Amino acid sequence: MGYFSGGSDRKVTLTDGADRRPDSERADSPKAAVDATGTGVYVVQLAEEPLTTYVGGTSGLARTRPAPGNRLDVTSWPAQAYRRHLDAQRAAVASAAGVQVKAAYTTAFNGFSATLTAQQATALRADKRVRAVTAAQALGSRTKAPLAAAPATSTPATTAGADPSTAYRTAKPVKPAKPGPATGAGMVIGVLDTGIWPESASFARTMTAPAGWRGTCQTGVAFVAEYCNGKIVGARYFADTWLAGGGSVPDGEVLSARDMAGHGTHTASTAAGLPISDVTIDGRRFDPISGVAPDAQIAVYKVLWGGMGYDADIIAGIDAAVADGVQVLNFSIGSQLGDWEANTPIGIAFLNATLSGVFVAASAGNTGIVSGAISNAAPWVTTVGAAVTNLDEATVRLGDGTKLVGGSLDALPGGASRAMVFGEQAGSPDLGAVYCEPGSLDPAKIKGRVVACALSDTFGSAAEVRAKGGAAMVLFDPVGNYRVNSIYNFPVVYLPTEKQAGALFNYLMRHPTDATVSLRSGGDGSSVPGVPSVADFSSTGPDKVTFGVFKPDLVAPGSDIIAAVSPAGNFGRQYDAYSGTSMASPYVAGAAAILRATHPRWSPGAVASALRTTATDTVGTSSPLDQGSGFINLARAKEPGLVIEPTAAELTEFSETAAPDGRELNLPAISLREYDGTRPVTLTRTLTNVGRAPETYRSSVSGLAGMKVTVTPASVTLAPGRSATVTITLRRGSAPWDRYVTGSITWKGLAHSVRIPVAARPWGISPRPYGDDGEEFGRMTSGSFGMIQPGFTGPLAGRSTGYTPVRRASYSMPAGVYGGVFDPSASGVKTVDFTVPANTAGIIVEADTEDPNTNLDLYLYKGDTLIYSSDRYWTSLEQAYKFLPEPGRYTAYVFAQVPGGPVVDFELRHAVIGRNARYSPATLTLPSTTERGQSVNFTLKPNGPLAEGDFWAYTEWSTDGTVIPGNLVSTQQSAWQ
Repeated sequence: MGYFSGGSDRKVTLTDGADRRPDSERADSPKAAVDATGTGVYVVQLAEEPLTTYVGGTSGLARTRPAPGNRLDVTSWPAQAYRRHLDAQRAAVASAAGVQVKAAYTTAFNGFSATLTAQQATALRADKRVRAVTAAQALGSRTKAPLAAAPATSTPATTAGADPSTAYRTAKPVKPAKPGPATGAGMVIGVLDTGIWPESASFARTMTAPAGWRGTCQTGVAFVAEYCNGKIVGARYFADTWLAGGGSVPDGEVLSARDMAGHGTHTASTAAGLPISDVTIDGRRFDPISGVAPDAQIAVYKVLWGGMGYDADIIAGIDAAVADGVQVLNFSIGSQLGDWEANTPIGIAFLNATLSGVFVAASAGNTGIVSGAISNAAPWVTTVGAAVTNLDEATVRLGDGTKLVGGSLDALPGGASRAMVFGEQAGSPDLGAVYCEPGSLDPAKIKGRVVACALSDTFGSAAEVRAKGGAAMVLFDPVGNYRVNSIYNFPVVYLPTEKQAGALFNYLMRHPTDATVSLRSGGDGSSVPGVPSVADFSSTGPDKVTFGVFKPDLVAPGSDIIAAVSPAGNFGRQYDAYSGTSMASPYVAGAAAILRATHPRWSPGAVASALRTTATDTVGTSSPLDQGSGFINLARAKEPGLVIEPTAAELTEFSETAAPDGRELNLPAISLREYDGTRPVTLTRTLTNVGRAPETYRSSVSGLAGMKVTVTPASVTLAPGRSATVTITLRRGSAPWDRYVTGSITWKGLAHSVRIPVAARPWGISPRPYGDDGEEFGRMTSGSFGMIQPGFTGPLAGRSTGYTPVRRASYSMPAGVYGGVFDPSASGVKTVDFTVPANTAGIIVEADTEDPNTNLDLYLYKGDTLIYSSDRYWTSLEQAYKFLPEPGRYTAYVFAQVPGGPVVDFELRHAVIGRNARYSPATLTLPSTTERGQSVNFTLKPNGPLAEGDFWAYTEWSTDGTVIPGNLVSTQQSAWQ
């Protein structure tokens, strides 16, 4: 019987959306905006500036861009006159191309959307009045995820302004603070999302629209004007492009600002929801909650339909929000694998909004398993990752004493052990009993028992176990995934890691009839490094689009956040717990509203700097690739001392550059991805005193092992409002090539401390737009034809160790469970140890079998740390390796995931290549010079015949005496050669 053979794609998926309705009620993905012929919806950006950034220059039309500290007034005579001019120009451009404008933009973006043929798109691109023509793009995620998408459940969000040194959850009733700057009073936060559920108690306050508010309450299906009560100060919806593709909104949606999913309501209430002391979910009381800025007002811009939306509609929402008069925008929407290009139409709209004084917070994305998949990476956007601030642990103790710490938000039985059964053994395999699919379990076999279920449709599984009389459910993930929880209204514990899945699965296999388990709330803290820590699903840097922009900017609470939701998409619940960077972004939006209210003259860049330079390290990592500047500390951000912000001219130049770098921007961070390590890098940063008194700041450097960093001048003395420019020089020194080193530069005064993170990766032979996740990109090559891509210009020399043979050993082991889950102590696993001495260039381990019915997996560990895993389900030829490994004892585990018989025969091959060893001589051929970025071909050929088998060598490169680690190179000698 097979359990998980052939791989499994059933995983908890966070999509930054929350739709728990049946599949039949969920939206299909939208049609492509442009078909194969090139016909479809496009976004056309016109050459002239929109209202937010026009500074004059056209005869008879005065400047409309607001002065720093002021707000755009779209009702002023200059604004009205310039808008008429833009309208006329747009009409002329559209007429010349013979197109009909679908949506017009004039405030934060000058242009329009329209359905174009490929020929019309080409004609428009040739028009000098047009800056860009791009096919409309879909964003967001189809909200059809086994674990309710981004929602995971836990307990409430942190109360506004909470000190990170205190408990992260309020344990006493929320006491409303007196309205004022500290609660965001007078600020309007615009939320671009799935809409809002206006009846929620989190928005039940009648308030007066603030001065300068020009928005409206757009009525529609199930949405009347009375829902805009002042707390919800305005509401609009945008679906033109979506409707152009299908003619109607997705099933389960309504054409209005009403939220039918829950995501938009959750983000709005996280940012600015009212204090709620009695939060009840499925009859259970949870802690009090409050939005970060509870007295700020909310403007709703529904741009997502079934969890997805087009950029053409989103730009219309941004345009309207800026014209309406919001001070802060929240954008908890991203692309599935992050941004792939700079200066997108949405990015330009956010730039223009920023230049007019609107702060933009956006989610970084939920693809933490893949480094560099950052969404919303524009330098003028504050890109927010998610942090775990609530443990929400639960402990599973198996009958053999094994303790597994997972997570739960449900009431657990506790007490004595109960009988436990695996779903596969308690129902019909053909109906998905391994996953406890609805209708798959036999009531007689699970009644009163704890049921173990592999991860799939978790809510469907919980409902099945409950309906058939099970006492509780333990979820496990055979392929390992994210640590998230959900409220099931039934005892459920989730074990998120593959290691835990292996321990549980193999215990059940050893005890098919007498397995027992006890479940209790709480744990030992081992499920996370600590709190606050970066959530494992949170997208990590570097930004793969630009070398010199650092993302994420910071992290905020984003795991197990309880806030208001839409009952329509959440089992009738008024409140629920979601997880995702979607939840972290509105936390920062609320914090920004408080800073804007406290410091009305601060620009969005100053607000962003204050939030970033005062952030603190998370637990478990200090790497800015993971945490950005660190965990938000609103209390410190209110009085940061110094701010570091880019000028409008810098940002504009960046936006107009085809391939911008960004390191020259005056940002409160330094990113040196793929810099030339043979030369020093010199940058400047301008520091501005926003404090109330003169202060002297002295610089210091921490981390950045192997780098030489100087700051000139080393100290600066600044009066309030004054600025100073410092020069920062960074040299590689002894820092490793092609790997990141991270650290920070801090300016410390008597009253304030300002820190900026630094991440630097010197490009040796392999450019890489990703982080150091254990796999060395471009290190493995063949000696008959190798290639490197140096990141420097100059002479090039090389050497090699020559070839050392791969050691081979044949093994046999008893088969374990067919289609099982890896666990080091399980049957069907062979353990082989290797000693890796100091100064080793690389270790290569390979496993293979001649049995076509056997599928092997290979895991390489150093102690308890996984170094590399190879689990291809389509072949048994598995390879694990480590370049420049630390010395010590390594263990290879060969796992017969699918055994072809009662005994598994396989071969294990390995090579340990010394960095300075001398093996069978070989001749290295390569050019004598190179240019940065130029591909260089080389060969490494043995000087004489080699024995039959596989061989590995190490190559090392140098330029003007600087040594750069090279490649692990293979060759093979056959018997007939």
